Amino acid sequence: MIFVALLRAINLGRVNRVPMGDLRVALTDTGFTDVVTHLQSGNVILGSTKRSPAAVATAVERLVEAEFGVDTDVVVRTAGDLAEIAGKHPLARRGTDSAVLHVAFLKTRPAAAAKRAFVGRTFGDDEFVIRNAEVYLRYPQGVAASKMNTALFQGGLGTPATVRTWKVVTRLNELAVAGGRS
Repeated sequence: MIFVALLRAINLGRVNRVPMGDLRVALTDTGFTDVVTHLQSGNVILGSTKRSPAAVATAVERLVEAEFGVDTDVVVRTAGDLAEIAGKHPLARRGTDSAVLHVAFLKTRPAAAAKRAFVGRTFGDDEFVIRNAEVYLRYPQGVAASKMNTALFQGGLGTPATVRTWKVVTRLNELAVAGGRS
């Protein structure tokens, strides 16, 4: 089965360094197959005999800590899940520059009460939609100045999150559809 693993908060400046080439080797040595990384920000396509995204996440987290000394959350989706996510961004509009679109991948599905606490919240022109274990984001003026940030959703929804641009989401989907082979 093909999975997409998203490592949270790695390779940011000099902290939490995880060289992608070394990660590919370590994952392969551990029994994962068809391991491909995308960019240096912790995007991995891999095959596994494990059937559960949670089991893959735990295995990758343990490996990253043991091999690289980095304690980080890993968010995992199946290739099928990612295909659904990449199918359509609910905040995309005709003429919208895809550079303003992002997805926050949540480690676990948030409780209904936590999701309800976000109903009616606004952030100027910035928009969000919570679906399943993803938060679809739109930042028309860019991410940097926005008050709608990852920490807000992590705290409010009670689960770790990692954000990817729409361009990265669609590229990861292409790699996953190809079975991890690029």
